[in-house]
Amino acid sequence: MCIYLRLKLRGKSNVVHSNPATAAALSSSHLRALVHEAESRWRTPFLIGRLLFAGFFINSGVSHLQHRKSMAAYARAKGVPQPELAVTISAVPLLLGGASLLLGVKPKLGAMALLGFLAGVSPVMHDFWRDEDPDTRMNNMIMFMKNLALAGGALALMGVDEPWEASIPAGKPSLGDKVRKIGRQIAA
Repeated sequence: MCIYLRLKLRGKSNVVHSNPATAAALSSSHLRALVHEAESRWRTPFLIGRLLFAGFFINSGVSHLQHRKSMAAYARAKGVPQPELAVTISAVPLLLGGASLLLGVKPKLGAMALLGFLAGVSPVMHDFWRDEDPDTRMNNMIMFMKNLALAGGALALMGVDEPWEASIPAGKPSLGDKVRKIGRQIAA
């Protein structure tokens, strides 16, 4: 597999092919500096994106609680048993998952909670394939596809190593976390 990187070495911009011979030619300190530079360029966009993404889910969770009666009427029409209770309970993964991503506290678990919510709710509440009215079908398809895209975002965030930048520390790292970190440092 070939990957090309634009590297900045001693003020000169170079393109380096990531084959073993080229990687061996660069010193490990140069590689570490380049990786650090590349990571630092993405910290701010990642933080802003994370805040926007988390804010969406927190807002949705609050909305589920504030408008549970009107949302329960829609859930009832979709055949959800005990709709007001279901709407109230559905706020929990939205609020906890959103807060987890916002604060960076166990964000993989938070992303998993959001993914579980989206996977469970979307096919029931936005089943556009059953709608006969074209406007209702289009609206439900848009909402279903929006939820699918949000699920993709949550799934992508599950792949980001912890701890995240600008996060509230949650406990000490486990032995597995320490071993992975040492392995990444050795590989770099």
